[in-house]
Amino acid sequence: MRLTSFTDYGLRMLMRMASDPERSFSTAELAAEFGLSRNHLAKIMQKLANGGIVATRRGGGGGASLAQPASRIRLGALIHLLEEGQPLVECFGSDGGNCTIDGQCRLKTRLRTAEALFLKDLDRSTLADIALAPARPA
Repeated sequence: MRLTSFTDYGLRMLMRMASDPERSFSTAELAAEFGLSRNHLAKIMQKLANGGIVATRRGGGGGASLAQPASRIRLGALIHLLEEGQPLVECFGSDGGNCTIDGQCRLKTRLRTAEALFLKDLDRSTLADIALAPARPA
């Protein structure tokens, strides 16, 4: 399974945030750290906020922080949230794709099972398990 860059950066941001869970991170700071545009990062942050993973505050002293302990955030659930709307294969899309063998295909069931097992296995781990080591003072 290949994850989108949206999910990849979302996981990186969350790993960073989990390394210092008491702190709020600005979008500018995270965008600079990961070499990502603020606009793209804001879209990822909005998805995570809508999913109840991060809490955001505007203005001075604002930023984003984890909305719940990293030990309660399951990796499979994170990937499911971030990959929402990105089907594994074309025929998994909401419109069914443009497959000429639909109705005869025996691969679709196996792929759905594999995808479910992939997420289930990832749910054995939490964000706390993959958090970056806290930065050491210089």
